Amino acid sequence: MNLYEHTLIVRQDISPSQLKQIQEKYTKLVEEFDGNIVKTENWGLLNLSYLIKKNKKGNYIHFKIKGNGKTISELEKNEKIDKNLLRYLTIKVRQFDLKTNYFGKKEEEKEEKSN
Repeated sequence: MNLYEHTLIVRQDISPSQLKQIQEKYTKLVEEFDGNIVKTENWGLLNLSYLIKKNKKGNYIHFKIKGNGKTISELEKNEKIDKNLLRYLTIKVRQFDLKTNYFGKKEEEKEEKSN
């Protein structure tokens, strides 16, 4: 089994319930093709560097996946036809960094300053 990090950028005008449905849809798809989701991170609504399909912002969802090449190819095949997605990216990694939460630091720093 290979290790992959997979990030989705979803349209900014999508509701939180639709965002959760998209996350569940791709989680089920990975599991259907003999993959395993190790961790899912919802990074929230972030600014894009440039306009993508007339969107200035996007909702980021990040998956850490154990699977094989067929799992990822089926995942990407389904993402190509999904109109709610702006972009997706899959990277093969040697090991997962499960400790660091890159997009949670700002909230933790604010809490420390207020105390």
